[in-house]
Amino acid sequence: MFTAKAMIHSLKAQDEAVILHEKGSNDVIAEYKGKRCTAIYNPFVGLFYVDDIYGILPDQHRCPVCGEYVA
Repeated sequence: MFTAKAMIHSLKAQDEAVILHEKGSNDVIAEYKGKRCTAIYNPFVGLFYVDDIYGILPDQHRCPVCGEYVA
């Protein structure tokens, strides 16, 4: 778990998000303003892209991609 700069979908701008689970670039769970969301990492720009509009996770304790429980 760590804090990183991220592009936030609803803001269309950068802000800080907490990365809870990362297993590859396309399997990322982030928390932004109390909501757990899906995210991806873009290594070319060095930013996470957090989808806090369409990527809000209904099961707050399980990763939708790999099935692991996250804190």
